Amino acid sequence: MENQQKIILKDWQIKKFSAYGFLKDLKFFEPYLLIYLMGNNITLLQIGILFAIREVIVNVFEIPSGFLADYFGRKKELSFSFLMYIVSFGFFYFSSTFWIAVVAMVFFGLGEAFRSGTHKAMIFTYLEQKGWAKQKTFVYGKTRSASLIGAALSAILSVIIILNVPNNGYIFLASIIPYILDFVLIMSYPKSLDNSDKEKRITFKQMIQKLIKAFKVNKNLRHILIGEGFFEGAISSIKDFIQPILEIIIIGSGMVLISTMSSEDNLNIILGITYMFLNIFGSVASRNSYRLKKYQTGIFLTNFLYFSLVVVLAVLGLLIEYYYAVIICYLIIYLTQNFRKPIFIDELDENMPKDERATVLSIASQMKSLFIIVLAPLIGLVSDTYGIKYALIGLAILLLIFSPFVWYSSKNNAKEVEVK
Repeated sequence: MENQQKIILKDWQIKKFSAYGFLKDLKFFEPYLLIYLMGNNITLLQIGILFAIREVIVNVFEIPSGFLADYFGRKKELSFSFLMYIVSFGFFYFSSTFWIAVVAMVFFGLGEAFRSGTHKAMIFTYLEQKGWAKQKTFVYGKTRSASLIGAALSAILSVIIILNVPNNGYIFLASIIPYILDFVLIMSYPKSLDNSDKEKRITFKQMIQKLIKAFKVNKNLRHILIGEGFFEGAISSIKDFIQPILEIIIIGSGMVLISTMSSEDNLNIILGITYMFLNIFGSVASRNSYRLKKYQTGIFLTNFLYFSLVVVLAVLGLLIEYYYAVIICYLIIYLTQNFRKPIFIDELDENMPKDERATVLSIASQMKSLFIIVLAPLIGLVSDTYGIKYALIGLAILLLIFSPFVWYSSKNNAKEVEVK
């Protein structure tokens, strides 16, 4: 097993998969997105609406995008998604008003919809072609780790960029460069990963019917998708709230790293460093996620990490006024997310029809989008009205209430559903 893993790490296409993730997460704007939007007089409620708009676009195009990837070719779909991202970054640069930000989010949502699930499906296809199907958790953990290393590097580079440009909008223009490189990289993938075999094509209606049968047969498939929707939707809705939280703590307390710089520049530096360490620890978690399965089943781990998130959100809300408590809680959230993601992907792949991978993975992303559409504006409204503290505690309670719909066990586990 270890020898096979060494061979996998030396494989050129596996390195390309990792490079894809590394470049994709060079989003220099990420540590400052909420701060940037709030600086343009956009409220937390409006930011929540922006995130909801993005997810509505993702939701509308998610399943059709998976079908198009399986039907016409995954390389074309991925290439199109990166073009949408690049257009989005251009609009963000000019987003001095809420409505321009809306247009930027629409294009960003299109990029997300046409990307999500497609690349994972290509990875799984390649592993099966090479006879490495049992190494899904290991390989996905490694490629996700590369993404997070890219995010960590991006955080540091973003500090350098934001301190040396006329205005913060330039961080969006800088993000276009790695996305152009990723576009070129995707075009170099082998044709065998396209999965556009005309003889195996079915109609969209036939594909939906097949998936509905799969959901009926396999109870775990339903629970896995709902659980992922709640889990990732919750994290996506509050992940960047660390920016206004730290802004209040740092500027309010007068905390400085460099006395000769303004409080705004000190905030930018602290945010960049914070995101760097969060992503480094997330990368380590993702890279070693497969090791956890030596001690517990994927079923136990996905359930356990879901409830861990509930506890951490509640603690974060109660201790939100303390800088170190906020950093520790967000660190645990990042660790929880990145330990769980590769395990979730493995569990999902064990419970879905293999010839509709891109579609099912798109459905998984769509479940997340559905929850963000509801949660993001709600959290923004509660935060603007009562404070972020109560929004976080309320989210923890909500996740706990819906936990019965998430829990699943080996009693209902079907390794693979073949629906004819």
